[in-house]
Amino acid sequence: MTFSIALSGKGGVGKTNISALLIRQLCERGRVLAIDADPDSNLPQALGVTVRKSVGEVRESVMNRAAAQGIEADKGLKIFEKNLHNLVEETERFDLVVMGRPEGEGCYCAINHIIRQVIDTRAKGYDFTVIDCEAGLEHLSRRTTADLSLMIIVTDPTLYGLMAAKRIGEISRELLINFGQILMVANKITCETRDYFEKMARENGLEIDEYIPYAPEIANLDASGGSIFELPANSEAFITVEKLCRHIPMLHTS
Repeated sequence: MTFSIALSGKGGVGKTNISALLIRQLCERGRVLAIDADPDSNLPQALGVTVRKSVGEVRESVMNRAAAQGIEADKGLKIFEKNLHNLVEETERFDLVVMGRPEGEGCYCAINHIIRQVIDTRAKGYDFTVIDCEAGLEHLSRRTTADLSLMIIVTDPTLYGLMAAKRIGEISRELLINFGQILMVANKITCETRDYFEKMARENGLEIDEYIPYAPEIANLDASGGSIFELPANSEAFITVEKLCRHIPMLHTS
């Protein structure tokens, strides 16, 4: 059974880079399925992969053709779902599914349903599944990320990021979503920000499980459109993300 990990948090906190760093770590330990569930779709770039079509684009194309041919929507959807496996981008290191930005009325419900299908069916063939969720709380309110092994809630050293992380944790409990474990991770931390941020977290009733340092080399990769696989293995951020693997029992990371 796959060990499934979802990353959530406010936009801009760096969850896509953490997702990519985790994928880089995990693909050395087993088969990895990466799912970009963020409509902005930045994970392929972070991983150095060019994606031909997103799930949202293909779904809309299939449904539009079905409508033009007078095919009922339910039948068109079944045609699309049967071909879902063709949308997996296969690489030597990992496989990738990009959900993309859907169009039309009711599209987010449909896309979230497809994400559940991918998790429940396709992911069974992998040791690890890593899901880079959209910014905000859509994936939780739609229960897209139900029954996962690990939820990583990411914040940056700002009050806005912290409050978003707190709300995500609260909504997870309100919806009774079955996560094996929830981790609070603070990203882009510097020596100057750590002390006050720890204090701010305590004052808001939150415990930070891991701190990931601000890494200018990651910012440089973002600016140049580089892949996380270009990051030196001795990068402090890369080494710190290894600590997240300690929370994956099957790895027995010490």
